[in-house]
Amino acid sequence: MIHKKRILTGDVISASMAKTIVVKINRQKVRPPYPKSYTVSKKYHVHDEQGKAKVGDRVTIEECRPLSRLKRWRLVSHKI
Repeated sequence: MIHKKRILTGDVISASMAKTIVVKINRQKVRPPYPKSYTVSKKYHVHDEQGKAKVGDRVTIEECRPLSRLKRWRLVSHKI
């Protein structure tokens, strides 16, 4: 059984750890009874092998096997 890996896009908010970045993902949600939208955000620890990504970069991340206690995502691409 093959599972499709999730791919997300977000902004780097921390790059101070070795081979690890923290990415913040913002999502828009809508209140069911009212046409009111609000933002929900979540932070992910991402594996960055080459250490290319810097704070403020827009990155694409992909789900992978557990690499450490917190890292379950890896860096696919980044834009400055």
